[in-house]
Amino acid sequence: MTAKLIKNGTIVTAADTYAADVLIKEGVIAKIGFDLEAEADEVIDASGKYVFPGGVDPHTHLEMPFGGTVTADDFATGTTAAAFGGTTTIVDFCLTTKGKPLSDSIAAWHNKANGKAVIDYGFHLMIGEINDEVLAELPSIVMEEGITSLKVFMAYKNVFQADDGTLFRTMLAAKELGAMVMVHAENGDVIEYLIKKALDEGNTDPIYHALTRPSIIEGEATGRAAKLAALAGARLYVVHVTCAEAVMQIAEARMQGVDIWGETCPQYLVLDQSYLEKPDFEGAKYVWSPPLREAFHQEMLWNALKIGQLQTLGSDHCSFNFNGQKDLGLGDFSKIPNGGPVIEDRFSLFYSEGVNKGRITLNQFVDIVSTRNAKLFGLFPRKGTIAVGSDADIVIFDPLAQRTLSVETHHMNVDYNPFEGMQVTGLPVSVLSRGEFVIRDRQFVGALGAGRYLKRAPYTPAGAAAPASKEKVKQ
Repeated sequence: MTAKLIKNGTIVTAADTYAADVLIKEGVIAKIGFDLEAEADEVIDASGKYVFPGGVDPHTHLEMPFGGTVTADDFATGTTAAAFGGTTTIVDFCLTTKGKPLSDSIAAWHNKANGKAVIDYGFHLMIGEINDEVLAELPSIVMEEGITSLKVFMAYKNVFQADDGTLFRTMLAAKELGAMVMVHAENGDVIEYLIKKALDEGNTDPIYHALTRPSIIEGEATGRAAKLAALAGARLYVVHVTCAEAVMQIAEARMQGVDIWGETCPQYLVLDQSYLEKPDFEGAKYVWSPPLREAFHQEMLWNALKIGQLQTLGSDHCSFNFNGQKDLGLGDFSKIPNGGPVIEDRFSLFYSEGVNKGRITLNQFVDIVSTRNAKLFGLFPRKGTIAVGSDADIVIFDPLAQRTLSVETHHMNVDYNPFEGMQVTGLPVSVLSRGEFVIRDRQFVGALGAGRYLKRAPYTPAGAAAPASKEKVKQ
């Protein structure tokens, strides 16, 4: 492993922006200083560039079965696309099956990632039921496997949805273990009724995906989860927040002292419900859950990020091809696989629409796309910052470069780009994972299987993120 010296760049962390050089040895940041003259095998000139910590994407779905098909990106294509986009760590979701050991699902996800991932990765674990067997497995999963976040679905009735009793008991168990509970917050029972009603009335087009999942029931489910978290004394993370109603519930709960955190995604910041009305079934490309909202929700989300009512940005990358997968729902919107390809464009879109347009500061950008995720998910300070001793996960970023997002140029294994034709300003030029180039001058130079599985630390009882020691994160 060669020593590298990054010179003449502007380092940006969640707290600081300053000109300095970075010395990398043995995959970690060894020294930071002005005009360093340290011995190095390679000197990288970052003049005119920002030197960011690698992005941490807390919400991906790679090689995930859903609705009779499987997401188009596996851990090879998905993590390669992530790296092109400036992300050096992902946390993917292990889905579980009722009646089967949780360890079976974890083993299945290790098999999916082993030998494929080009960047480092961790896992969340879905909880669909709570019983003596599940409760007996959880301590070793959290402490030994290093999976410190548990996902409960409040929607997808008869598929993933858990009842409130399961959610509450998961919260109680998680609190004891220092794990965090994540929720997909929609009222699945009401959605099921509205879907049936729409189909009975002959309403089958993609727009009805949005109309049967109104924002008010996302707000209701978010508020319900927040109250259960308050009762349990648990830490709660609400994934993919889309609307004003959910933001208000999170903000109110935080004011009351609830340990609750909120994530949104680029698609909800730049796309709106009208995309589902595109003709010739093209609206199916924009079917996510929760759905895209009316445009007025976007400024509410941006403002919530700016003032800290929402704290993180995930991609919710869940890619399905338009031809052969999305079209499974032709004639029945409820059969359209939910999700879209976002992993590659999360970083640049947020910089372009956020920093470049003056909605957030440069330091907020780093916090929201990297540092806060590393802290919440037990990876900080190994990941999420540029500091001596941290992994040398680094993005050399050209803030002036412009590009057009397109299926023709992206690296995701999917036949469309939901942001097709959108111009962005700011481009990851080179990306290093633990001191080794994965992307160099916009060319892939990484290796399949180079990514390592990350065992993550639980959070401390005081609510601060526990440092992830070297021992905790080794394979």
